[in-house]
Amino acid sequence: MFCPKCAAQNVDGASFCRSCGANISLVPQALSGKLPEAPAEACDDFGFRRRRRSEPSIDNAVRSLMMGVAFAIISILVSKYSPGGWTWWYWMLIPAAIFFSRGVSGLVRMKQAKAQPANFASPQLNSVRPTELPVPRTGELMTPVPSVTEGTTRHLGAEAQTRHFDSH
Repeated sequence: MFCPKCAAQNVDGASFCRSCGANISLVPQALSGKLPEAPAEACDDFGFRRRRRSEPSIDNAVRSLMMGVAFAIISILVSKYSPGGWTWWYWMLIPAAIFFSRGVSGLVRMKQAKAQPANFASPQLNSVRPTELPVPRTGELMTPVPSVTEGTTRHLGAEAQTRHFDSH
């Protein structure tokens, strides 16, 4: 079995690569196509659900922009007409900025969605064709690299020199 990280040859059934120490316990299962599936609860990040990016809509973008304007106006009103509001009015600018940015990003996403046709294929990241790749030399095995675990075991097996201090 070969390590997918460093391509070192390992014994079958090994849990860790003897060269780089990578976890290779799932490599045989991946090659056979029988990887265990994670339960749905394990995929949830500590109970927090990620908001899924929905399709951009003009309604959501305008709503966010209007909320940003509302928070900015409330911030100005609090600073002028509320007793003691002049000390904390700027904290209302934080949600105003958040809503402004959501509205602007929604409008930009809508413009990009309209500019790109629906049937247009996304650009391919890898432009090299498999026929252009060099032929791999799989008939010859590379010399095995020194083992991480064997080297560590050798160091642990040797006793360290002890120093004796004379107290006079």
